[in-house]
Amino acid sequence: MIEIRLHGRGGAGAVTSAELMAIAAINLGKYAQAFPSFGPERRGAPVVAFCRIDDKQIKLRNNINKPNIVLVLDPSLLRIVNVVAGLRPGGMLVINSRHSCSDLRTEFGYTCSIAAVDATKIASEATGLPITNVAMLGALLKAREIFAPDALTGPVNKRFGRIAEKNLIAFHRAFAETSVLT
Repeated sequence: MIEIRLHGRGGAGAVTSAELMAIAAINLGKYAQAFPSFGPERRGAPVVAFCRIDDKQIKLRNNINKPNIVLVLDPSLLRIVNVVAGLRPGGMLVINSRHSCSDLRTEFGYTCSIAAVDATKIASEATGLPITNVAMLGALLKAREIFAPDALTGPVNKRFGRIAEKNLIAFHRAFAETSVLT
């Protein structure tokens, strides 16, 4: 089972990212769950979303405390949330950042594998908005081959309709530009 925890800010697409991953996995014949963890949230407040993907039925119904992968959609969260809390040995941290993986490792003391991409820049240029959710899915699939990147095309098209193509441009560009440090 692959367990992913997503850290973002309200309104920036962390919940949508988890849902798109789950839908793509289900479309491939896998089992998946996607769900948020909300308190008294408002736009801009830190939020956490979760996604589980497996080849067999998933019977768990709890938050993910020991993820295989952590996806950070907003780099400002690195200073206020311990995003690597509970990350399993051999886990991957995927960060939206304009900084290199080695700079992030040095600054924050991360010992896990790290992938980084400037998803804010990519999303802004591709869609006109700094909403990084789909771009970060490109980074995620570059960092860990959970399934083929093309599996997200259908879910993105269905979810975003007329603006799907711009989001797919951001997705593919982020996939190409993500750097990984193990």
